[in-house]
Amino acid sequence: MKTHTIGEVMTSEVVQAQRETPFKDVVRLLDRHRISGLPVVDHDDKVVGVISGTELVRGQVARADTGRGGRLRLPRLRRSGQATAARARATTAAQLMSAPAIAVHPEQLVPDAARMMEHHGIELLPVVDEENLLIGIATRRDLLRVFLRTDEEIRRQVTEDVMAWPPNLPPPPVVVHVRDGMVTLEGRLERRSDIPVVVRSTWRIEGVVGVVNSLTYRVDDVHPPEKHHSHRIGHYWLPER
Repeated sequence: MKTHTIGEVMTSEVVQAQRETPFKDVVRLLDRHRISGLPVVDHDDKVVGVISGTELVRGQVARADTGRGGRLRLPRLRRSGQATAARARATTAAQLMSAPAIAVHPEQLVPDAARMMEHHGIELLPVVDEENLLIGIATRRDLLRVFLRTDEEIRRQVTEDVMAWPPNLPPPPVVVHVRDGMVTLEGRLERRSDIPVVVRSTWRIEGVVGVVNSLTYRVDDVHPPEKHHSHRIGHYWLPER
């Protein structure tokens, strides 16, 4: 089944910063381009870190707290708090960024990148080539583009991919309805065990929000009818008279 890659959804024109880019210039870049973060590269365009707008806000809060309280009590801070305190004193992109950067390659699949974002709690992923050179950026918005597929595109993929039966068998009489990304499957399959396979495959299609299963089956191969043991009658052979 067709699954989009990062290279198909990424943004190729990337706003980036250098290690020595001043703090205020970083903020201006985020504001001017209305973006939530940006990668930091060295002079060879290799990614060395990522700056998040959320982290900048936390740094500003820490900076304000430092100004009111005189100094931060670092021993009481956890590791994340210490990182925020360090950013409060940062003046360049190198001091602001999170490093090393968590990056992806263009051939990686969109679902895998989404899991990386969720696992690491990050907002954007630099896209790099085999030499770690920056070639694009993937944001949460980019990954969500797969949900902008039309209902007809989704219906056609379910029909052509999920319901594609072997050539020597007739296709099952299944009707696929899609509305706002919600797929409804109606009809009858040959075997009961085919139903969860079809439902799971439909769920994995990009743009599917949910699946309503109204499928029935002709043969129950999951819980087949019990075989009743025949009551055999013992034969006793008598000697011939």
